[in-house]
Amino acid sequence: MKRYPPRAGAALRHATAVTCSMLAATLPALAAEPIRIGVISEVQAVAGASIAPAAQLAAEEINAKGGIDGRKIEIVSYDDHSSAAEAVRAFQRAVSEDKVNAVIASYTSEVVLALEPWAARLKTVMITPGAASDVITQNIAKDYEHNKYTFHGYLTSSALAGLVCDAAKDLLVAPLKMKTAVIVSEDAAWTTPLDAGYETCLAKVGLKVLDHIRFSPDTTDFTPIFNKIEGLKPDVMITGISHVGTQPTVQWKTQQVPIPMFGISSQATSSTFWKDTNGATEGVFFNAVSGPGVAVTAKTLPFVEAYSKKFGNVPAYSGYTAYDEVYMIAEAVHRAGSTDSDKLVDAMEKTDYIGTIGRVAFLPQGDPHVHGLKTGPGYITGLMLQWQDGKQKNLWPKQLAAGEPKFPAFVKLPPH
Repeated sequence: MKRYPPRAGAALRHATAVTCSMLAATLPALAAEPIRIGVISEVQAVAGASIAPAAQLAAEEINAKGGIDGRKIEIVSYDDHSSAAEAVRAFQRAVSEDKVNAVIASYTSEVVLALEPWAARLKTVMITPGAASDVITQNIAKDYEHNKYTFHGYLTSSALAGLVCDAAKDLLVAPLKMKTAVIVSEDAAWTTPLDAGYETCLAKVGLKVLDHIRFSPDTTDFTPIFNKIEGLKPDVMITGISHVGTQPTVQWKTQQVPIPMFGISSQATSSTFWKDTNGATEGVFFNAVSGPGVAVTAKTLPFVEAYSKKFGNVPAYSGYTAYDEVYMIAEAVHRAGSTDSDKLVDAMEKTDYIGTIGRVAFLPQGDPHVHGLKTGPGYITGLMLQWQDGKQKNLWPKQLAAGEPKFPAFVKLPPH
């Protein structure tokens, strides 16, 4: 476990900590305890490796501007090794021993679902930068008083499905006359609502679903799966891939599967995925909330530049959200005037923050996805990027597009 040392309080500067309103900082810095944020993540996973570094970057930026009301942000980082059991132990330690005030935890739905009851028991605010399962927010809706401490800082699976379908309509159906699809997803908590969403919305945008294939995340040979899909002759594969690793992408290329991959591929959001797949990701489409070179907001590109300068690569999707979440927690502490968990919940519910991924606000109590992100025009809309010539290029929505789709030579497109 990597621990970031606390920083001694410094005399109050002209604190412009997070927002202009924070100029009113009044607490004497020497007497102020740091605001401690625990970060539990999958340090060795492609899609999880940027969570802790991005959170640390945000803390350093806030601290350089005087902290929050004279209090520094301290990040306490834990590696859960992609294990729910280890994550639970880390959460317990974070709260009881390390005295954290809030927790940012995991891109893995199974991990967050295991932590959610502990956030309730220990009455500690927790927000996920990357898990997608709808069950996370459904649990809050079912028992708000107990589960209100959990916030969903990424998109729910059903919201992701809708965004993928919208992008498919604009990029595949309208210009390329695609008509048929096969859903191909790993068997995991986050893909159950994703696939249900796909089943509904693909038909609405004009793609008939020919088959729905779910495979174990431990699968190492995709030959039988790709053979089956090829036999169905769909125009496109709609994917839900996060934990299976590079294998499906590598085998898609080496076996020259003539059907484009379009949908969600969490690893593909990382700048290392080209090298990880030895270029096999060329032509793969993937949903993301931000991407290199895409100015979703005025904060997006400065964050990417600062992250790249400090760590030498570009963050995966969960890095953007983890960075934003440190700022959101910091602002909530300022608004609450306290780190008391119940007061912090109230303040978090009032979040209206322009971050790297768009305008962040949470769905209210009474919504079936309470504490999930608001999506749609004016809030989070998502992107659809494609790997082209070793780079991630955004193609959707149109107003943020940096090019047109390009397909590998082995991909066969329908007549159009």
